[in-house]
Amino acid sequence: MQVDFAVELGRDDRTLEFPWSSEDGRLRYYDLKRDPTAISQVEEPGQYEELRQFLVAVNSPHSVLESAKCDVWSSREINPEEEIFNAPYKFAAYVDLLFSDEAARMSFERHESLLKELTRVLQGVPEIPASAEFLLRRCFYHRDPSVQEGFYVTFYLFGYGQDEAQARTQWAIALQLVAAAIMQLSGRNSSL
Repeated sequence: MQVDFAVELGRDDRTLEFPWSSEDGRLRYYDLKRDPTAISQVEEPGQYEELRQFLVAVNSPHSVLESAKCDVWSSREINPEEEIFNAPYKFAAYVDLLFSDEAARMSFERHESLLKELTRVLQGVPEIPASAEFLLRRCFYHRDPSVQEGFYVTFYLFGYGQDEAQARTQWAIALQLVAAAIMQLSGRNSSL
């Protein structure tokens, strides 16, 4: 599995308002860490059991992280850097991740340390046609009556295959590997 992380803190880079909701209010943040039953309110885990299992793990009491947002899609649009997988299909997801610890949410160093360790651990997993990218981004945490600037991570995962089913299988395997790495780092290093 290819793994990388990057820092995106420029003026034009994506940010997250937290908690978030769509303009029409139809989509919104659910606190799965403190209310695991709310997962039934999130559309994607209901359609993709693999994502549901990932979200249950990352929002468990044993994880230093929690989820804020997610999406899943498939595509036949292969970018030039993805051609190394020699596959016409990709299955993809993103999950926005936050530290559960309030102080850690404000620490660039804690985020960077997490991503370095996560990347290191995942570079040691078996080679499969999948890629993971972790992007360190700016988050605006809304706390009445103020807004506090901190950080979050967008985790992108792509599985590749000769058809959509094969791409989804590779994606599912990679998702399990990332969940295991997050849980491993959560269990052994409380400084993350």
